[in-house]
Amino acid sequence: MRQTMPLTERGAGAAEGTPRKAALASFLGSAVEYYDFFIFGSAAALIFPHVFFPSADANAAIMSFATFGFAYVARPFGAVILGHFGDRMGRQKVLLFTLVLMGGSTFIIGCLPDFATVGWLAPILLVLARLCQGLSAAGEQAGASSMTLEHAKDHQRSFYTSWTLTGTQGGQILAALIFIPVVALPDDIKYGIGWRIPFWVSAVVVVVAFFIRRSLAEPPAFAEAKKKDQIAKLPVADLLKHHWRDVVRVICCAFIAAVSTVFGALAIKYAQDVAHVDNTITLWLVVAANAVALGTQPLFGLLADRIGRKPVFIYGALASAVMTPLFLLTLESGNVPLMFFVSIVFFACGYGAANAVWPSFYGEMFSTKVRFSGLAIGTQIGFLMAGFAPAIVTAMGGIRPGGWVQISVFTGVICIIAAISAATAKETFKVPTAELGI
Repeated sequence: MRQTMPLTERGAGAAEGTPRKAALASFLGSAVEYYDFFIFGSAAALIFPHVFFPSADANAAIMSFATFGFAYVARPFGAVILGHFGDRMGRQKVLLFTLVLMGGSTFIIGCLPDFATVGWLAPILLVLARLCQGLSAAGEQAGASSMTLEHAKDHQRSFYTSWTLTGTQGGQILAALIFIPVVALPDDIKYGIGWRIPFWVSAVVVVVAFFIRRSLAEPPAFAEAKKKDQIAKLPVADLLKHHWRDVVRVICCAFIAAVSTVFGALAIKYAQDVAHVDNTITLWLVVAANAVALGTQPLFGLLADRIGRKPVFIYGALASAVMTPLFLLTLESGNVPLMFFVSIVFFACGYGAANAVWPSFYGEMFSTKVRFSGLAIGTQIGFLMAGFAPAIVTAMGGIRPGGWVQISVFTGVICIIAAISAATAKETFKVPTAELGI
């Protein structure tokens, strides 16, 4: 006779195959989000200063990076709105909305007129579309992480939720592979129709992810809470009353996301302007590092299910602080094999640890009725640092000879803040899903 697994071991993901399906849906949703965000970051570094701003303006690069950051301004507002509906109406409905909004906004960016055609209206329209991307992103990862965590078995929560962030690597790889031939085009084509193609391709990924996500049921934990009428009427009010310390903790921990924008956007500009590395090589560095992270991040998730979230996250934060200057100096070395080796170690074996673990680490700080709101608000406020990191460091002189010092100090400080904040958290890897946030 088949023995029934006790509830505490089964956790939220009692239905066979549902945790894997939830992880797949989260992977694809994150892939869409970060495909869109990475092509915008690449374009902000290499294309937009020539297309959406006066080419003779010395501040075009700073203004271009600022448009990248505007999405992060919209994220906290989107987090409050989408977090409310995610905790009230359900994770799946909000996730369908965020997917369509992100894909539609990205496609529209590819259709925008340039500065030569409509003047300053061009960057204004770009910012508006970017704000829509930010609203979408505010709910995407929080909802996907909440849904996957609540579907997963108690002893596998970190492993399954790691696929949410592993999807970001898939999106970045796809974006880089599509952007590589674009930067190799002649300037008249590249700054004409060429740069628009990667933005239009987003629609294909959105359609695939939409059909998978549409068939996914709400997590048992949320469905049970709704059945028992335990849904918070004002999730944000409940969150700030009972979990405000955890929200602040998540905000500070989420500063670690700036490492990703330093690696994926700022370093591209630094490599081009200071180290004089060919753009194609720089983009291939991103592809290689993210490809290896596809394998290392689930392993870090497994490790966090064995030894806890805190040690894995703290290791990832401190490793990122140490590896940032090494990576930047390697770009200046001219040694291409060394660039590939260091970029892989930095991103896939260092930052990848924190990136893989944070969906479970942050999500387990909150109870089911406020988890979506807690994850969304905490991360999106913290992600403001990631959004404006390229513009801040560029304004500090980071994209000049010797600028690796400014970039490294900036990155090191935010990594240390994230590590200290993580050290103050409660370790939750042995706590059953039903008892989280209590």
